[in-house]
Amino acid sequence: MNPHTLAYILVMAAVTYLIRMLPLTLIRGQIRSPFIRSFLYYVPYVTLSVMTFPAILTATSSIWSGAAALAAAVLLAYRGKSLFQVSLAACAVVFVLELFLC
Repeated sequence: MNPHTLAYILVMAAVTYLIRMLPLTLIRGQIRSPFIRSFLYYVPYVTLSVMTFPAILTATSSIWSGAAALAAAVLLAYRGKSLFQVSLAACAVVFVLELFLC
């Protein structure tokens, strides 16, 4: 194994450990600031969105079919449809657009 590879792995492990360990050791009491509490509440949702959104647009052969499927999914989800209906409609939109446009 290359010595640089081992160094990269050790640095990544240390950074990952520090990110998880420091909040546990530095913040002992309850967080009272409404701003920080709301910030920490939304961090998982933002992280999931940031990872999912580019994957939706690039999962198909055309960015336009991915964008159309995303728009259809958002519209149906906003109207209160079930997750199964939303995903089925998004897949159908991609299928139809890829079938006729490509």
